[in-house]
Amino acid sequence: MAAKQGVATAFSKYTVQPKGLYAAINRLFALDPNRSTGIPMNPQFRNPPPGGVDPKLYDDPVTVPAADLAENPYWKRDVRRRYPRLSTITQADAVALLEVGSAAAPKQELIGEAGTRSLVAAQEEGTKGLAVAFERNAGLAKDILGPGGMPPLPPALHTTLAAGQKRYELQDEQTYPDTYPCRVFH
Repeated sequence: MAAKQGVATAFSKYTVQPKGLYAAINRLFALDPNRSTGIPMNPQFRNPPPGGVDPKLYDDPVTVPAADLAENPYWKRDVRRRYPRLSTITQADAVALLEVGSAAAPKQELIGEAGTRSLVAAQEEGTKGLAVAFERNAGLAKDILGPGGMPPLPPALHTTLAAGQKRYELQDEQTYPDTYPCRVFH
């Protein structure tokens, strides 16, 4: 053990140390003169220096048009989710559908210039609103209204049933009996 205490350890520093007058000032004011300065030694000159390359010269490896985020938003790229697709019908569209009909169920023949003129006229009338169209033509909504002038019911999943009919029937073993015995616990 005594032999180990007598051996001096040589420190090799990997940082730049002050020399001359600055070394004497450093030894005088330093709390620990053996501590490194923190400035690393650079045995090689780096050319170009870090940060010295003009960023305008660098070309981004991009794939166009996928990298253009203005034209390729995340909700269009995201295939893991199914986002709802919104559809809107303006009053002009509704008036045109009521007066002229749709492509699936046209109310009148739309052939040639007469058909184009009737479509344009229906859409121009629709810009004024549904109320104006109903005042001008009272029988316009007659085709779509249900019995008693009520609006149509939303579509049901089971359309084969008559109005008011139950979609399912409970069996007797699945229900309580008509006379259910009342028990009193003490």
